[in-house]
Amino acid sequence: MPKAWCSVAPREAYRKLSQEQDDSEAGVWSIVCFYVPRASRSRGLASALLDAAIDHAFAKGARIIEAYPVDQASPSYRFMGFREMFVARGFHEIGMAGSRRHVMRLER
Repeated sequence: MPKAWCSVAPREAYRKLSQEQDDSEAGVWSIVCFYVPRASRSRGLASALLDAAIDHAFAKGARIIEAYPVDQASPSYRFMGFREMFVARGFHEIGMAGSRRHVMRLER
């Protein structure tokens, strides 16, 4: 039984994730949510999941990885991860999706 999970796939596998999304771009993968049971939080599982998701996406041919995290103080969308976790791995912000979700990208 998995302890935690992360959803990562080619962006076209998901419904539109932001109003500014350019669907003509090829090779964009999205990291859209994390699940870590409450009893297992604050142990670095989300960070480990993010590292594995990044490795998986690039190994499968992603050119760009996009994510939609929130600030730690956000009252909603926390399942999408926290902005600081992505910044620490080299993601840069390219805009906002709504009023709380940052649109962030990592390219290799």
